[in-house]
Amino acid sequence: MKGVRKVNNFAELENIINKKPARKRVVVAAAHDLHTLEGVSEAFSKGMIDPVLIGIGKEIEEIISAHGLPLSGCEIIDAPDDTSASKKAALMVAEGKGDAIMKGKLQTADLLREVVSKELGLLTGEIMSHAGLFQIPAYHKTVILTDGGMVISPDADQKRKVLDNAVRVMHSLGTEEPKVACLCATEVENPKMQASVDAAQLKRQNAEGVIKGCVVEGPISFDLAFDRESAKVKGYESPVVGDVDILLMPDMTAGNIVAKTLMCLAGSQMAGIIVGAKAPIVLVSRGATAEEKYWSLVFAAAAAA
Repeated sequence: MKGVRKVNNFAELENIINKKPARKRVVVAAAHDLHTLEGVSEAFSKGMIDPVLIGIGKEIEEIISAHGLPLSGCEIIDAPDDTSASKKAALMVAEGKGDAIMKGKLQTADLLREVVSKELGLLTGEIMSHAGLFQIPAYHKTVILTDGGMVISPDADQKRKVLDNAVRVMHSLGTEEPKVACLCATEVENPKMQASVDAAQLKRQNAEGVIKGCVVEGPISFDLAFDRESAKVKGYESPVVGDVDILLMPDMTAGNIVAKTLMCLAGSQMAGIIVGAKAPIVLVSRGATAEEKYWSLVFAAAAAA
């Protein structure tokens, strides 16, 4: 990629979309859900996406009418059940008729089952993983945290694949060579602490050219990744210190805890997508705010090819 354009805040995601020649089509599977349609309508009304609403057509129309949602003119495709909605959404992406997928009122497993179908060939990476983009009040730019919601207990090879996915997303957002922190509880490789061993291995693979398009540091603790003064006191030198773009978590539990801590106690905002398939997938939780759903849709549209 030529040039560097870092996404310093969520508003700049909208700028990325506005500079694209055409709006991205987001296919919503099982769209007969008020909260889903509220997030979609906001993104649509602001010109961020063109939605395709797949689900129980009558219910979709009733929700739009009853709540006055600005979705008139959007394409609605009738699908009587979750399986057919998932199949139709995945097929649209496979045929190049959709740029991103959003989960509506259905089980995540039903949707992902169609996405990973070998017949459709939607998998583009070696693994599917969750990428959470965070806007943190105390930090000068957005940062991706991965994986806090998909890969439960990755080994070193799976971590490399998760990292590759996150790097590709950062490239799509305009960061040419993102700086990666392989987080651990220590800054020194310890054979009794597998996370530190994995982190050191990933750093070596980056130095050897196995992992490309980024700068990898590890093992490194959370404070050193963000705080130059702490690193100075500890004598820890790295271009990643104080300027990290990607936080690679040791496992999903750690990722989930850090993500929720950032949101609940640090006032951070998150936009989350599943990557590693032909199109980004928006899988927001049922408890997600309308704001989180909106920014996740914008994130997906910005990251879409």
